[in-house]
Amino acid sequence: MKSAYELAMERLEKHSPTAALSAAKKEQIAEIESIAKSKMAEKELFLKDQMAKAAASGDQAGIGQLEQQLAYDLQRIQSNAEEQKDKVRSAKQ
Repeated sequence: MKSAYELAMERLEKHSPTAALSAAKKEQIAEIESIAKSKMAEKELFLKDQMAKAAASGDQAGIGQLEQQLAYDLQRIQSNAEEQKDKVRSAKQ
């Protein structure tokens, strides 16, 4: 007897089947993820250094601004990477 989850997944698969990715597309997606991770790490290191300098000078408002900027930048980088991966997935070979 199948669970409700398994039945739902079967119906979903019938409605919109998953497409198998080629090795080339998998490599492109992995490269996009790698680049995004390196950009995120670079941004994090830079802004955390700026936050440490602001904390040393006692600038609480500056720290708050830098935290907001970090969150925004990380989300933007991740969003751009997801868009690029979606383009790779939907591109015809």
